[in-house]
Amino acid sequence: MKNLNMHFYQKLGKLFYAIAAADNDVREAEILKLHEIVKSKWLPVDDTEDNFNTDAAYQIEFVFDWLNNQGQLNAEACFKDFIDFKNEQKHFFTEPIKNLIIKTAHAIANSFSGKNKSELIMLAKLDIELKKI
Repeated sequence: MKNLNMHFYQKLGKLFYAIAAADNDVREAEILKLHEIVKSKWLPVDDTEDNFNTDAAYQIEFVFDWLNNQGQLNAEACFKDFIDFKNEQKHFFTEPIKNLIIKTAHAIANSFSGKNKSELIMLAKLDIELKKI
């Protein structure tokens, strides 16, 4: 598989934060689910590394955690930023990558008491956006 890049993984961190923060409350279960999926599913995706020779997929966690620690960032703005990136960099979004993005987003939303209305709306918008590619 072609190497993805740091920017791609950082945008995924924003997307997954947006999903978790859609209801204005990022739960510990959502954070733990993200970390679990990054380790089990995203690390094996490719061999891209950051400047410190760390797997670039960890950028997903770093950005998610950074956004969460800021405490007042808008989930919609993060979602829109991801969609803008997707529209500009369509070549990153192969079918396996799109499927993994959807599975990860659903797993995060499901991790705390199932999906709520805000998360369902954002997940539906994500699904529509990824089908446009």
